[in-house]
Amino acid sequence: MTGKQSPLPPKTGPTPTIQVIERMFDLLDVLASHPDPVPLKQLTERTGLHPSTAHRILNDLVIGRFVDRPEAGSYRLGMRLLELGNLVKARLDVRDAALGPMRELHKLTHQPVNLSVRQGDEIVYIERTYSERSGMQVVRAVGGRAPLHLTSVGKLFLAFDDPQRVRAYATRTGLAGHTRNSITDLGRLERELSQVRQTAVARDDEELELGVRCFAAGIFDDQSSLVAGLSVSAPADRLEESWLERVRATAAQISLALGHRR
Repeated sequence: MTGKQSPLPPKTGPTPTIQVIERMFDLLDVLASHPDPVPLKQLTERTGLHPSTAHRILNDLVIGRFVDRPEAGSYRLGMRLLELGNLVKARLDVRDAALGPMRELHKLTHQPVNLSVRQGDEIVYIERTYSERSGMQVVRAVGGRAPLHLTSVGKLFLAFDDPQRVRAYATRTGLAGHTRNSITDLGRLERELSQVRQTAVARDDEELELGVRCFAAGIFDDQSSLVAGLSVSAPADRLEESWLERVRATAAQISLALGHRR
């Protein structure tokens, strides 16, 4: 394209309170509007930034892999944005696909049905269906977090992880327990994860909260990657083994909606 580039259009929404972040957003917006690498000169013309200012911000974005520098003086969006975008997409897709089946499972059990994903060394609850009739106060609300080794969904993710990564997780976290039932020994955890791999179902036997048990099955995407876990939690004396196959079937139904094929 030839000729002088027009500046970015005026912003209509709220602007960041930190100036350097606003400038970073402007640079990313310009890069997003071009399929090919953009020269620094063109970036400064579009954003109105001084070349030295734009260069410093772009250098930091390159360090964070948000921007690539294929050759000196030109820039394009980086792979880190693709990684984060795919993560967000997977979470949005799985929530949309899961909500209807979760409601049906809740109608059967009348107990909380949870959808969780892994984030680092924890699971994050991203959706829940429940009713007051369950008579159970569950501490973990949507957005809540819990250690992998203390939850049924967390054990699913550990079971599908490389054994060396599981040992590294144990070293990082110390396998701290929350209740007298918590698994705090690596050998015992590894044996339980082996059982999870054999049955494709994981359990939490009052390991996170006394009086609460749950079991979970994995949800897989079109690449056969474990992207989430579906669990039913209930008072320890009310969790019925007959629900287990329905949990498996519901997780498989959600996986199918995400394009997973066995």
